[in-house]
Amino acid sequence: MKVAIIKYNAGNVQSVTFALNRLGIEPVLSNDPEVLKSADKVIFPGVGEASTAMASVKENGLDKIIPELKQPFLGICLGLQLMCRHSEENDTTCLGVFDLEVKKFPPNEKVPHMGWNKIHSLKGPLMNGLTDEAYLYFVHSYYAEMGSSTIAQSDYMVPFSAALQKGNFYAVQAHPEKSGVDGARILKNFIEL
Repeated sequence: MKVAIIKYNAGNVQSVTFALNRLGIEPVLSNDPEVLKSADKVIFPGVGEASTAMASVKENGLDKIIPELKQPFLGICLGLQLMCRHSEENDTTCLGVFDLEVKKFPPNEKVPHMGWNKIHSLKGPLMNGLTDEAYLYFVHSYYAEMGSSTIAQSDYMVPFSAALQKGNFYAVQAHPEKSGVDGARILKNFIEL
C-alpha cells in the first residue's frame, strides 16, 4: 500500500511517519501532484499558521489537486483547519472541502487548548473501536465549528469538531500520532478504509 504524506511548509511529518512505521507502513513524502494522485491513501498533517501554510499549498498547485482526490484522505490538526472553507487566523481562505468556519477560541481561558481531552458523539469508520471515553492529544488555538460533517466532538470553552468526514475526506483536530492507543486506532482505521 502506498501512503503519501503531503510535503508543504507546515508538517509534523516526522512524528506522523514514525506512527505509520509502527503500523508497518513506510510512507512517501511528496508535493508532486502525480505522486499524490497515485497513492492509495493521502495524509495532510500540519502544525503552524493557516495563511503561511495555505500559501505553501498554493505554491505547488495543491489547492487545485487536494479537493479532487478520490482516495481516502486524512487531515491532521492544521490539516483539518485548512480543509475547511475559511479560517479566522489571518483571514485565510482555505480549501473548502468542509463548508465550515475555523474560529479562534475565546480569550477568557488558556489558549492554545493544549493537552489530553475526551472526544464523544463518535460516528463513522474512522472512529471504529473507540468509545466516548477516548482521549486524544490536542494543541490548537483555532477550532472548526460543529456541522453536518462532524463525526466526533470535543469541548474546550465551546463544543468543536474533533473529527470531520465528507465522502473520502476525513480529518482530526487532535494529533493521533501523539495520542497513544486511541490515536493509533484512528490511524489504523484510516489505513484500513
